[in-house]
Formats: sequence, structure tokens, C-alpha cells
Amino acid sequence: MVVKITKLSETASLPKRGSDQAAGYDLFADIGEAEEIAPHETKLIPTGLAVAIPEGYFGGIYARSGLALKQGLRPANCVGVIDADYRGQVMVSLHNDTDSVRSIEPGTRIAQLVIQPFLDISFDEVDILPETERGEGGFGSTGTN
Repeated sequence: MVVKITKLSETASLPKRGSDQAAGYDLFADIGEAEEIAPHETKLIPTGLAVAIPEGYFGGIYARSGLALKQGLRPANCVGVIDADYRGQVMVSLHNDTDSVRSIEPGTRIAQLVIQPFLDISFDEVDILPETERGEGGFGSTGTN
């Protein structure tokens, strides 16, 4: 699959995979100078990119495990969604989960983009849902392990 992408600035970096089998493509901070993120603060970080996600797909913005583990930074909405009809700049809303100020340097890998298919569904409103063995059992209802 080929996905069309545009650099919105001269300093933007195209997404890159960390390995041949990586599902996600790293997104880079396209900023002129370091951005500080205060404890428990969220900042919108630009990537300098716009992307044309193919119809029937969406772009999932996921945390980079190293940034989350080492710096305590993650996408504020946990998983961002880029719809196929969005043509604006891809931005990453980074949240600092720590009690210390964190700094994002220009060119830092801030998240990863995964292109994923989705189902185009419709809803059928009914009075009663089909029964299952689980029924209405919710959180923790299927066991302790």
C-alpha cells in the first residue's frame, strides 16, 4: 500500500520504521527548539506532516514504548485517530505522567503511526439482544488471571 504524505515544513521528517517487522512508523517532533512539558501537563507537538489515509483505513497514533518507559510521556488520548478524510497537520498531544518537567528536542520520536483498516457498519436498534453465556458480566467477571 502506498500512502501519500506531504511535508509542511523543510524540517519535517518522514515517518520511519524502527525495524523491518515494526507495525508502527515513528513520528518526529517538528519544532524549532526544545519544548518543555510540565508535570501532568499536555502539549500539542507538530510533526510537520499531512497524510492522505486511504479510504477504509485510519491512522492510529500510539505511544512509543521507550518514550513512555524512560520519560513518562504518552499520547494524552492514549490512541489518536486520523480519519481518512482529514488533510491537516498530524499533531501529537503528548502528556507528561511524571512529577518532573520533561523536554522534547527537535527531531525526537514522539509517537508511532499505524495504518489500520476499519469496518463500515450500521446499527440495528432492537429491544432485546441475543443472550450469551457471559451475559452482563463486566469488569473482572471472567476470572482472576
